[in-house]
Amino acid sequence: MITETDRLILRPFNEGDFESIYLMNSIPEVLTYIPQDPLTDIGQAEEVYHNIIMSAYQEHGFGRWAVHHKQDDKVIGFCGPKYIPEYDKVELGYRYFPEYWGKGIGFEAAEATVKTLKPQYNIDLVIALILHGNNGSEAIAKKLGMHIHEENEYQGAKVHLYQMDL
Repeated sequence: MITETDRLILRPFNEGDFESIYLMNSIPEVLTYIPQDPLTDIGQAEEVYHNIIMSAYQEHGFGRWAVHHKQDDKVIGFCGPKYIPEYDKVELGYRYFPEYWGKGIGFEAAEATVKTLKPQYNIDLVIALILHGNNGSEAIAKKLGMHIHEENEYQGAKVHLYQMDL
């Protein structure tokens, strides 16, 4: 476990999370503001786990973490830091299943994550790359105390780059 809140446990992903990884990367509504093609089978989720998630854990000591909802006893999304080489900065990213939107879970997980970054990982600045129009993610970033640092592009999409010192 990385950290927890009253409702959530943030922990590293494991091989039992392939279905959740698949769903987070295949539901069109979830991918509205994600510049990537949806996954089409569970085998692709296994590749994401091994080639992206585990690779980040091994290379940087951190990465996106599974957000486990205590009451529902399941992974409902992810939240966590990811090193972005194009910016040479650590991004706070988050994604959740639609049935958990608008319940404060995104902010709750993001706030718990931010509180771990400096003491546990010596990260003292964090960014959020948010596609134009993603009002929900922008609201979380602002509530955390992040401010728009610049407008830029990431993976071919226009983004607001939010930033804050920790």
